[in-house]
Amino acid sequence: MSTREETGKVDPVIEDRAQLIEFFATGEKPRDAWRIGTEHEKFVYRTADHRAPSYHERGGIRDLLMGLTRFGWEPVEEGGHVIALRGPDGTVSLEPAGQLELSGAPLENLHQTCAETGRHLEQVKAVGDELGLGFLGLGMWPDKTRAELPIMPKGRYAIMLRHMPRVGTLGLDMMLRTCTIQVNLDYQSEADMAKKFRVGLALQPLATALFANSPFTEGKPNGFLSFRSHIWSDTDPHRTGMLPFVFEDGFGYERYAEYALDVPMYFVFRDGKYIDAAGQSFRDFLKGELPALPGEKPHLSDWSDHLSTAFPEVRLKTFLEMRGADGGRWSRICALPALWVGLLYDDTALDAAWDVVKHWSMEAREALRGDVPKLGLDAPIQGGGKLKDIAGEVLEIAASGLRARGAFDASGSSEVGFLEPLQEVVRTGRPPAGRLLDLYNGPWNGDLNRIYEEFSF
Repeated sequence: MSTREETGKVDPVIEDRAQLIEFFATGEKPRDAWRIGTEHEKFVYRTADHRAPSYHERGGIRDLLMGLTRFGWEPVEEGGHVIALRGPDGTVSLEPAGQLELSGAPLENLHQTCAETGRHLEQVKAVGDELGLGFLGLGMWPDKTRAELPIMPKGRYAIMLRHMPRVGTLGLDMMLRTCTIQVNLDYQSEADMAKKFRVGLALQPLATALFANSPFTEGKPNGFLSFRSHIWSDTDPHRTGMLPFVFEDGFGYERYAEYALDVPMYFVFRDGKYIDAAGQSFRDFLKGELPALPGEKPHLSDWSDHLSTAFPEVRLKTFLEMRGADGGRWSRICALPALWVGLLYDDTALDAAWDVVKHWSMEAREALRGDVPKLGLDAPIQGGGKLKDIAGEVLEIAASGLRARGAFDASGSSEVGFLEPLQEVVRTGRPPAGRLLDLYNGPWNGDLNRIYEEFSF
């Protein structure tokens, strides 16, 4: 989740709704300025006993962050606590229970993205080895209860943890027990944004199926391939879902702004502190009638903060966020941006991908989203087939989009190779969760401690 800082930059007061819409337009970039921003989270554990370390304990999360400063990262504080790091490779931040996230820098190609991932993992492993910490790439803690997990000292998380149980049964699991991979991509116009949003949203269930990696809860199979994805179905109905309006004629910045205005608030950030505004209305804020800050109108930074508290499968800020994938290992961190860059950054590929899904009804899209967490590639699609029937075609479209980009590394390799982990899933029909279940029911003989030995970074 986002890390908020006081920047000292001019922060205009929002005087009218046009500024809300214009905010999205400020993200427009010409094609040659499009970049790739990859985010990935990982679980941190004690190698001695697999316990999740707290923030303050010796050799815990704070010491991990401070250990990373040797690599040039600069601490970011909130309330006297170091809660993030900033540097040339982006931002290192903490999820609510100490999951460690890299929000990578905006990069030109996937070779740079994978190199950035490699640098980050090498750094955290170097510090982790000294502190007795390991790192696990999965979509959900395989064995931890909520009660076993620490809470990080970040103000927004305290507000969200109080509010989540009021609006759903699984929101605390989302915050405390899950990890994801995400990619952030650019658009050049409102029309380009809308087309990319539609393709991304329609095919997000395919990404979920290909990356499904959360089949265990509290030490046992949970009946799902991606329980992380299922969790979103009962987190908060006001801020999650497939957004049917995205597929309606006329969708654009204004319609998304209207949606965001209907999302209840969580907080307002003032003077380095988070003020609880959970359940209150940004529409009231625009009128100067927010109960949490009576008489005060929002600044543009408040709108940016608010947009980060909506959790649909694809999210719009001044870029588009693809949010459907479980956390995973190194090659899969590189594979997610490869999938979406291939589909969305080449016009021919984008049109071809839309042709695959444009005939689906909204009911079919919703049904697919609901079925995929449990069924994966075997989820039915409109027309009588299964998701696996189009998976290979979509990956070939992505490959063609990557080939068209012509981005090569120093050895002459193209970006297409980063799709290989996904192509293997399609060939075998087995996502990471399927392999984990095979091991659990076979060689591991039900011993999930083996996951730490064999699936850590």
